[in-house]
Amino acid sequence: MNFYRTYTLKEVSQIINCQYIGNENFPVNGINEIHVVREGDIVFVDHPKYYDKALNSAATVVLINKKVDCPEGKALLISDDPFRDFNKLTIYFNPFIASKIRISETSIIGEGTVIQPNVFLGNHVKIGNNCMIHPNVSIYDNTIIGNNVTIHANTVLGADAFYYKKRETGFDKLISCGRVVIEDNVDLGASCTIDRGVTGDTTIKEGTKIDNQVHVGHDTIIGKKCLIASQTGIAGCVIIEDEVTIWGQVGTNSGITIGKGAIILGQTGVTKSVAGEKTYFGTPIAESREKLKEMASIRLFLKDRKNS
Repeated sequence: MNFYRTYTLKEVSQIINCQYIGNENFPVNGINEIHVVREGDIVFVDHPKYYDKALNSAATVVLINKKVDCPEGKALLISDDPFRDFNKLTIYFNPFIASKIRISETSIIGEGTVIQPNVFLGNHVKIGNNCMIHPNVSIYDNTIIGNNVTIHANTVLGADAFYYKKRETGFDKLISCGRVVIEDNVDLGASCTIDRGVTGDTTIKEGTKIDNQVHVGHDTIIGKKCLIASQTGIAGCVIIEDEVTIWGQVGTNSGITIGKGAIILGQTGVTKSVAGEKTYFGTPIAESREKLKEMASIRLFLKDRKNS
């Protein structure tokens, strides 16, 4: 998430009431998670296992819970609870504004677009030309939708990321401030749920078609001209490259990549990244021919044991 202007390190430290290491005028442009950080961003880290990754990332400000050597060209914000203070920054720079009407006055709707009854459009939603939004669709704040997009009934775009930190008192949510971006010529079936990014975008690219009851987790990127069948669950931070086909009731782990042109057969558990232009099946996932040979071998083995 970008700030609406460049802040200084000192200004940011005052917002969350913490110490800093670095030039007080060091520029800060936004906050982001580790996988999408850029120069000028703040990233948070609260576990020694990930200190090096955060300190060596593209982020130039690290919100951290220990005083460490500051890398050259960077700055540190020292906090006793970086998770809490990252949320404070999210709330400060992107406060929730409750809607009082069904279609926000700040939403933009393109020419030829049809909005059916009981659709909700949040603040600063943008919808392109010649779209069809069917009844009872809910589109949360800051969602971007391209041209010639069809969204069927009861679909929800922009719900919070499923991202929690376990505490002794329960689970604390990492507050989402990202967006959902739907490009041109996308179709979304009925009762789909597309979660927004934590700080970046959940993106569905041009020409992709998604069936009913599909869930897409936060910060996932789905490429161009993909086909995704019903009851599929895609976790957060997944990359699905162009022209991938995913059949029904597939589930994925987070943080994986499915290569261009891959085919994932129904009820597969995608537990790891897989290369493109191949067909996969089963849990744990394997190339379908190999998996089917394994299953045939097991059947023959059991049959031989039974007859012996």
